[in-house]
Amino acid sequence: MIGKTMKRGLLAAAMTVALAGQAWAADLKWAHVYEEGSSYHKWALWAAEQIKEKTDGRVTVSVYPASSLGKEAEINEGLTIGSVDMIYTGPNFAERDYGPIAISDYPFMLKDYDHWKAYRDSDLFTDLSAGYKEATGHSVMAITWYGYRHVTSKFPITKPEDMQGLKIRVPDSPLMVLFPNAVGANPTPIAFSEVYLALQQGVVDAQENPLPTIKFKKFYEVQSNINLTGHIGNSLIIVVSENAMGQIGDDAAIVEAVLKDAAAQNADEIYQSEQDLVQWFVDQGIQVNEVDKAAFQAAVAPILTDESKVPYTQEHYERMQALAQ
Repeated sequence: MIGKTMKRGLLAAAMTVALAGQAWAADLKWAHVYEEGSSYHKWALWAAEQIKEKTDGRVTVSVYPASSLGKEAEINEGLTIGSVDMIYTGPNFAERDYGPIAISDYPFMLKDYDHWKAYRDSDLFTDLSAGYKEATGHSVMAITWYGYRHVTSKFPITKPEDMQGLKIRVPDSPLMVLFPNAVGANPTPIAFSEVYLALQQGVVDAQENPLPTIKFKKFYEVQSNINLTGHIGNSLIIVVSENAMGQIGDDAAIVEAVLKDAAAQNADEIYQSEQDLVQWFVDQGIQVNEVDKAAFQAAVAPILTDESKVPYTQEHYERMQALAQ
């Protein structure tokens, strides 16, 4: 009789432990719009493995690439409605909820990659991430480098006048129309997953993206010229939803540390690939054109400090520029 009682007690205890374990476990969906072969996906998978290992399986992450859970605007919305738990997204999309978070993505805001790294590690980025969390409830866990954006086209572009009237695809974001509008182009928002077909069918005549993206999305197959405008030093942020942070609980510090590590390694890999890809494109028969960058900078410079046209403050701007010194 005592044996049966003890067994029942042990079974009850085991069930309690199991249920507690189930309540503690978090199985998260990480969505993004980039291809399976991209560096972003590779490091997301690495992070998922590390998170599972370092939390002893309490937190698991499944990664969904290539817009399989929605286009970028949709996965941003998904954080709030619960269809996704984590995303890579551009600050230009996060800007819709909290404008200042996009400051680093404004044209010619960053001097170079070292300036971007200084921003990544700065109090400014910490403050803006806190502002985003206050506005949305969601947490910016890390930022990674996406690369300098360059215009691709069917003819050489070396100065702002060459872009007059050019129908150019841009992401569906107010930030991303600023540069083409400043040089007299005709920006056309098209989802990332639809860009290749839009170029192929002549819906648009140009697009702009970093060199690694131009390669893995094969835009060079339907564009003969890459024009090294470098007009935006582009980032991606890794955002975890408010609900998912609640599920992660005491493992949040582990998850954040892993995501920052993955983001840093991805950033360095992307930056190095940018250095290598110019010659690769030349070898593919693509015409790579140097541009009058000062003229492009002059076209947008007045906008960057006009608070009626940008979502950040003069103080934010000055703090950002101070990081380059």
